[in-house]
Amino acid sequence: MRQCLTNPDGGYYTTTRKDDADQFGTEGDFITSPEISQIFGELVGIWFMTEWMAQGRPSQGVQFIEMGPGRGTLMSDVLRTIGQFGTFAKSISAVWLVEAGEGLRAKQKDVLCGEDAEMKEVRDHTGKNVWWEATSKQGIPVRWVEDVVLLPDGTGGSGDQKTVPFIIAHEFFDALPIHAFESVAPKPEEVQEEGQEVQSKLLGEMGQPVPKPSTASKLPQWRELLVAPTKPKLDLSSQLGNGAGAAAAAAHKQPEPDFQLTLAKASTPSSLVIPERPRYRHLKNQVSSRVEVSPESSRYIQEFARRIGGGVASNRSSKEGTGQSPLDGNNGGAALIIDYGPLETVPVDSLRAIRRHKIVSPFVYAGEADVSADVDFVALAHAALEASPGIEVHGPVEQGFWLGQLGIKQRAERLVAELTKRGQFGSTEELERKKVELETGWKRLVEAGPKGMGKAYKVMTIVPENGGRRRPVGFGGSVVG
Repeated sequence: MRQCLTNPDGGYYTTTRKDDADQFGTEGDFITSPEISQIFGELVGIWFMTEWMAQGRPSQGVQFIEMGPGRGTLMSDVLRTIGQFGTFAKSISAVWLVEAGEGLRAKQKDVLCGEDAEMKEVRDHTGKNVWWEATSKQGIPVRWVEDVVLLPDGTGGSGDQKTVPFIIAHEFFDALPIHAFESVAPKPEEVQEEGQEVQSKLLGEMGQPVPKPSTASKLPQWRELLVAPTKPKLDLSSQLGNGAGAAAAAAHKQPEPDFQLTLAKASTPSSLVIPERPRYRHLKNQVSSRVEVSPESSRYIQEFARRIGGGVASNRSSKEGTGQSPLDGNNGGAALIIDYGPLETVPVDSLRAIRRHKIVSPFVYAGEADVSADVDFVALAHAALEASPGIEVHGPVEQGFWLGQLGIKQRAERLVAELTKRGQFGSTEELERKKVELETGWKRLVEAGPKGMGKAYKVMTIVPENGGRRRPVGFGGSVVG
């Protein structure tokens, strides 16, 4: 997945697209929520403002961080919305975009800063941290790095001002690499290894009792599903010359996959990435069960948790009377994760690719299709809570519920009323077309049907630990502050 998506020489997101096209929208391979309706980004901006209010309205040091910003549409709508609330807007010190693709960075710069804006390389006061920077249309510095580990720490440029990180990960975790495993029962002939068979034979000849195989070796074990090349198939139709019709059909037929998943014959080092949690142990004991695990997703969510709640500092003395190390880092901010995946269960057999708005085999069109897998939200929550005692995790909840709590229907009705009031359209037909577009867009974001996104997509948040006294907006809470 990593090679297909971000390899610098041919990755899906890192290779410059031809004819100024990109992967998003009707002309690309798929369309995301911010491209469907402007209301999505507006409500994301409003949600962060409610968190800013609940956390005491910090007057400075707020930093927006977006992972994999696509075209920049979501952040553009967020900043446009926030710009209507002067005090909140003034508290934002910078926008950080984590983007590996050079071509996409250029498009994001055009959307957020304007086509004439200059993007330059900048170093911080230490000279160690380097990023690309331009200025947004709202006058806010926009900075790009290629990975979350390249972001400066939780302090301001002078090193003494704590920052408030507001992190957005929209359709980001689904693109991170996964490992797939299947539970297998060892075959009887595999229980005894060759060395054990030889030893048993010798002991038998010497008249000593032959030891029975360990019962542990008979328990189900995880075997990794590995990517292996497929054997090329001979296409007889092209050689037999079945005419122009057959040639045309062959041209539209999806190519045979170059790769396939195959079960490893023995344990692999990656088998160690499966945490020993009850949800995995239960499945392991059921032969033929499959699971998907994403260690890289854990790495990112743990970084989010530490930036918001701090991390346990093992090199400092424990707090007096608690036996716990003090927090090292921030205790403020929030992360919003929006992606598709199950609410509670472990994802299984979810690896897929999307090309030209159709689901295709992930083993065809390598580097030319979007490869993704379902997000394991429960695993993300576990990893975040293990990384920092200073955070809480709320959700996941279904996207339709979350947007409904934030008032998407009321916002859509207001936009329709404003369209009618402005009278900016030359004809009634054009006005009605725009109204239908708004109505169709917001409903697609919340509906649960096969074409809707309200049930398939989930929303989860990480906020500073507060003893469960406050639930965030959209997760059962109300606006405070």
